[in-house]
Amino acid sequence: MYRKEKSIQLKSSSAALYNNLSVLRPPGRQLACFSAVHGPSLSLVSATADGLGFCHRQLQAKEGGMAVSPSFLTQAAWCVLPSRVLLVLTSQKGIQMYESDGSIMVYWHALDIMEHRPAQAVFARGIAAAGGRFICVGTSSGLVLVFDIPPKGTNITVSEVLEQHHDAITDIAAELGQAPDGAGDLVTADDAGTLCVWSTGEEFTLLSKIPASGCTCSSVKLWNGIVAAGYGNGQIRLYEAATGLLRAEVNAHARWIYALDLAPQTGKLLSGAEDSFVHVWKLSRNPDTEDVEIEHCHAECVTDTQVCGARFCDPEGNSFAVTGYDLSEIFRYGRA
Repeated sequence: MYRKEKSIQLKSSSAALYNNLSVLRPPGRQLACFSAVHGPSLSLVSATADGLGFCHRQLQAKEGGMAVSPSFLTQAAWCVLPSRVLLVLTSQKGIQMYESDGSIMVYWHALDIMEHRPAQAVFARGIAAAGGRFICVGTSSGLVLVFDIPPKGTNITVSEVLEQHHDAITDIAAELGQAPDGAGDLVTADDAGTLCVWSTGEEFTLLSKIPASGCTCSSVKLWNGIVAAGYGNGQIRLYEAATGLLRAEVNAHARWIYALDLAPQTGKLLSGAEDSFVHVWKLSRNPDTEDVEIEHCHAECVTDTQVCGARFCDPEGNSFAVTGYDLSEIFRYGRA
């Protein structure tokens, strides 16, 4: 179903972090942009569709004050809003927001060390654009910061802080399809495996809370009112966003899942894990029973690679990209 295409070289290798790959394909342009984190730096690369043309850029973690040592980045993601696209970086010290090409920092938010318990690691992690004008970012104390993003300029403010989680946030995702009424349009996940589904707006409202199941939820997606969650035990679980009801459970991988992604136009689900495998699944709802169904479509072994990032490169899910721990390249796959 998919075949390997020309890979993209990185200036540095990828760190073993959840969801350590972000992809941006600007509308109407042949170039696709990729990013992966390693230590205090982010590797940015723009590549042509044939993989022959490259443009590299390294972005270093910046601090708000006089830092003695550089902080390590924990994640990077492009947040696509109707009015603008921002590149958001999270680290041990805070949250940085850049113009989409990384050329200009437009906002810096320092983490409050005093909010954390003594001897607890301090970092931000989990990034998602939501509600048309917000960017949500998680923290190691379990808080989710909601930033109100103006159409242009640097007047970015923290409009709300969501406080339902008691463990470090692992991932945040916004609705990618057409949410049924009352299903919510944002989901947050944490280290304990707790999931919270929210309705965004001037004030965010908690709609359902899926309790922890004894295993970390490392990656989460939301599509057509279905929550797709990947766990440390290799399972993918599908829940109803509106009610938190478990609809399907798949033993998808032999090791820890590090990344999930969804193609919004088709409902394809991409999963990557420590077991060196990447799988493509198809989510759907039975029109007669409204049951949530999942079908396996494709398996790809990325030999001797601990997969830590996997993303579709287009809304239909016709191509995807993969990176792995200590790997200095991004593998690309397209429809055969």
